Amino acid sequence: MTSMQPPVVKAQMLIRKPAADVFEAFVDPDVTTRFWFTHSSGRLEHGRTLTWTWAMYGVSTQVTVKAVEAPRRILIAWDDPSTDVEWLFEARAADATLVTITQRGFHGSDTQIVAQAIDSMGGFSLVLAGLKALMEHGVELKLVGDHAPDAIVASGGIER
Repeated sequence: MTSMQPPVVKAQMLIRKPAADVFEAFVDPDVTTRFWFTHSSGRLEHGRTLTWTWAMYGVSTQVTVKAVEAPRRILIAWDDPSTDVEWLFEARAADATLVTITQRGFHGSDTQIVAQAIDSMGGFSLVLAGLKALMEHGVELKLVGDHAPDAIVASGGIER
């Protein structure tokens, strides 16, 4: 296989809530844990290194916060300092926000990079759908945990 240009993955969703509220949902782990990961070692603040945990899968990741610009942008390094994830929050009227999540910096063989990019696109799409359901309708869909039920570890369990 020939070496390819590394992909840049984007997922986006219109959330019918003000940009400040949508931004806060990603910065505040008390909200984020309702639609994405199960635990965070803290709030997203510039310069902090945090641990995000998905207990149901028995995995954690290190997150280094590179920028927090309320209410329009968040930039983190994910596991590897060269793997960036950026959130942009574009106000669309007073009560709607277009959230765009972009990830770049995939590493490995061409096959591994493609697999990582596909997984990232699917994962961020689920995160945005879960956020939309929570913010617009007050419903916790548990999309991230239900996405791969065969990967759930005994200690994480399936919430009923």
